[in-house]
Amino acid sequence: MGNWIINNGLTAFILVVWMGINTFLFVWFYLFYDLGPRFFYTRHLLGSALAWARAPAAVLNFNCLLILLPVCRNLLSLIRGSFVCCGRTMRKQLDNNLSFHKLVAYMIALMTAVHMIAHLLNVEWYNNSRQGVYDALSTALSNLEDTGNTTYLNPIRITDLDPQQIPTYFAFTTIAGLTGVIITLALILIITSSMEVIRRSYFEVFWYTHHLFIIFFAGLVFHGAGRIVRSQTTTDPPHNFTFCKDRVEDWGRIPQCPVPQFAGGFPQTWMWVIGPMVLYLCERLLRFIRYVQTVRYRRIVMRPSKVLELQLQKNGFKMEVGQYVFLNCPVISQLEWHPFTMTSAPEEDFFSVHIRSAGDWTDKLIDIMQKLPEGAQGPKMGVDGPFGTASEDVFDYEVAMLVGAGIGVTPFASILKSIWYKFKESNPKLRTRKIYFYWLCRETHAFEWFADLLQVLESEMEERGMGDFLTYKLYLTRWDQSMADHAKVHSDKDTDMVTGLRQKTYYGRPAWDKEFEQVRKENPTSVVGTFLCGPEALAEVLLKKCAKYSDVDPRKTKFYFNKENF
Repeated sequence: MGNWIINNGLTAFILVVWMGINTFLFVWFYLFYDLGPRFFYTRHLLGSALAWARAPAAVLNFNCLLILLPVCRNLLSLIRGSFVCCGRTMRKQLDNNLSFHKLVAYMIALMTAVHMIAHLLNVEWYNNSRQGVYDALSTALSNLEDTGNTTYLNPIRITDLDPQQIPTYFAFTTIAGLTGVIITLALILIITSSMEVIRRSYFEVFWYTHHLFIIFFAGLVFHGAGRIVRSQTTTDPPHNFTFCKDRVEDWGRIPQCPVPQFAGGFPQTWMWVIGPMVLYLCERLLRFIRYVQTVRYRRIVMRPSKVLELQLQKNGFKMEVGQYVFLNCPVISQLEWHPFTMTSAPEEDFFSVHIRSAGDWTDKLIDIMQKLPEGAQGPKMGVDGPFGTASEDVFDYEVAMLVGAGIGVTPFASILKSIWYKFKESNPKLRTRKIYFYWLCRETHAFEWFADLLQVLESEMEERGMGDFLTYKLYLTRWDQSMADHAKVHSDKDTDMVTGLRQKTYYGRPAWDKEFEQVRKENPTSVVGTFLCGPEALAEVLLKKCAKYSDVDPRKTKFYFNKENF
C-alpha cells in the first residue's frame, strides 16, 4: 500500500475530491427539489422525476466547467512552469490531463442520460396532466393561464393537437426541447467518435466530430432559457398549499387561497461555463497567432522505416527536453493539428520532429516531402507549442529509467542529445548521475536513425571516463530464427550486427523484474524516475513494477512512474 501511495496517492486524492463534489451536488440538489416547499405543486405533477432531472443538471454544470480545462494546453504549461518550486508529484498530475478529461466526459455522458430520461418522463406527465388524465389538482394546475394576475405551471400550453403528437411538438418547438435534442445528438457523436478504434483508424472523423463541442456549449448556454421547471412564487396574501391543495374550487375566491403563481428559475449554466469558454477562446486565439508566424525548414530527411525528420526554425521559439508541439499543414488540412514530440535538444538552434507513417495525414505529409526537389522549402507549416510533458522532469532525478517503444523513443532522443551538450559544456547543474535506456522495436531498420546519436554518446562517455553514466539496451521484439542464428554467428564481433553499436541487440522483450532488481541493487538509496513513451499495456506493467520495487523506507530506493500523454 505504501508503494502504491508513492506513485498514485495524490492522483487518488484528487479523484476522491472530484467524486465527492459530484456526489454532494447530486444529493444537495436532489433534496432541494424533492423537499423544497416552492416545488410542492411541481412535484405533484411530476413526482420524483423532477429531482431526478435537476440533480444531474447540477452535476452537469460542474463537469462542463471542468471539461475544457484539461485541453487548455498553454494554461497547463503555464501552471507546470509555476510549479517548478513544488514537488514533482504535484507537477505529475498535469500529465494526467487527458485521462481526467475522459473521466469528466464519462460523467457528463452518464448525467446527460439520467437528465434526458427524467425529462422525457416529465414531458409525458405534463402532457397527461394537461389532458386531464390525473386528479383534479393536476388538472387545475395545468389549466392555469398566463394572464395579468397569474402565471402558469405546466409549460405545455397547446391543446389543439393530437395528444400523442404534443410531446414531439414540444421537444422541437421550445428552447429547452430543441437545444436539448441538439446537445444530446452532439454529445453522442463526440463520444462515439472518441472510441480508441475510431481515433486510431479514422483520426479525421474523431477530430472533426470533436469540434461539435462548439455546438454543445452553445446549446448548453441557451438550454436553461426555456425555464420549463417552474416553482411557486410568493403572493400577497400568500398561497398556503397545505391548506389550499384540497380546495381547488376556492382558489381566488377566499383570502387564504389566492390563485398560485409560478415562475421559471433563472438560467445558471452560463455562469458555470463562461470562464472556461473564455479561457479556451484565448487558447485558440494564441494558437492562431502561432499559426501565422513564419516557420522555416532547415532540413528535411527521410529516415529508414518511412520515418520523416523535419528540422524547423521559428523566431522566439524556446523549448525544454521532452516537450512536444502540434503541427498543422494547410495543404493537407486547414483544421487538423497533430502532436509530435521534439527530438532536438534545447541547446540546438532549431527544433526537430520525427514523423512515422501512421495514418492519412502523416502519409500525405511524407508523400509531399518525398516529391520536393533537393534543398527546397516544404509547404507552409503551422506550429503550436512547445508544451510540457512528464519527460521535462527527467533531470530532477538522480537516476532515470527511460523506456521507449518504436517511435516512442523521440522524447528520449531530446534528453540524450541534451545530456551530450551538457557534458560537452561541462554543465555543473546536471543532477542526474545515471541513466538506463530501453528501446523496444519491431523492425531492425527502426534502430538506424537513432543509432548515430548513441554512437556519439558512447564515444563521448568513453573519452570522459564516464562509460557507466549511460546503460542502454535495445530490444528487437519481432524476429525469426534465421535472424537469431545470424546474430550467433557474428556474436564475437565488437559491434552489433543490427545497429553497429558496442551494445548488442537483445531479441524478445525485457525481463522487467530482472531490470528493476538490477537498478535497485545498483542504486540502493536513490529516487529513480521511470519514464515511458509507449503503449498503455506497457504502462500498466511498468506502473506495477515501480510499486513492487519501491521501498517505503525513505532512505532506500523509490521508483516514480511517469508517462507521456498526448
